[in-house]
Amino acid sequence: MKTIKQSICWWCFVPGKMSADEFLGAVAEAGYDAVELAPKEYWPMIKDHGLAIATTGAHASIADGLNRRENFDRIAGEVRASLDDAVNWRIPCLICFSGNRAGLDDTTGAEVTAEALRKLAPDAEQAGVTLVVELLNSKRDHPDYQCDTTPWGARVVDAVSSPRVKLLYDVYHMQIMEGDIIATIQANHASIGHYHTAGNPGRNDLDAEQELYYPPIFRAIAATGYDGYIGHEFIPKADPAEAIRAAHELCRKSIAP
Repeated sequence: MKTIKQSICWWCFVPGKMSADEFLGAVAEAGYDAVELAPKEYWPMIKDHGLAIATTGAHASIADGLNRRENFDRIAGEVRASLDDAVNWRIPCLICFSGNRAGLDDTTGAEVTAEALRKLAPDAEQAGVTLVVELLNSKRDHPDYQCDTTPWGARVVDAVSSPRVKLLYDVYHMQIMEGDIIATIQANHASIGHYHTAGNPGRNDLDAEQELYYPPIFRAIAATGYDGYIGHEFIPKADPAEAIRAAHELCRKSIAP
């Protein structure tokens, strides 16, 4: 079985729960490999703590994304600048967004999103960086977002047909939209380039007070041969340092040989 690495998302902890230094110290002490979605000015601090940067944003705006041709020139410039940063800082994945429907039908939205990503795929391939389109729920957190189901996202990835264009499968978001998490991962793992976790409901800790039971989910991911990062993106309910440690330990023990 390949080794899965663990990362944790900056925005869930800093500045609301911890200072940057407190957060990075707790993350390093818990044994994480990387941090995600940190502001660029903190990247040197992350490296100084012996941590990698697993993801950052590829372009601006969740709502105004790849599914509108009029957005392409702006997004292409932002993605190419982000690819340069990713190469320089050894960031393996950049997160992309479909954008909201705003009346756009799903078939056309998928075609336009794939068209945009086909144009960007050669740049990503040359850089050795994966563009991951994030699956988000449109029911609660991101109303009207178009890439809100795994079949829609997988259709886009299949249409692009590049090893450097994949999905970011967020367990929390897809539990809200679809459920059936393990079977969906098993059926679609070839289209997935990154994972995020959080408890549901509430987007809190991966504990016994929410409806997802994560150990078999982690094992299902590992069984696909995935060897990237599993990124924890939850908001801690109590002591943040303990929550950081507990999430890492749960994942580690779940997939330990």
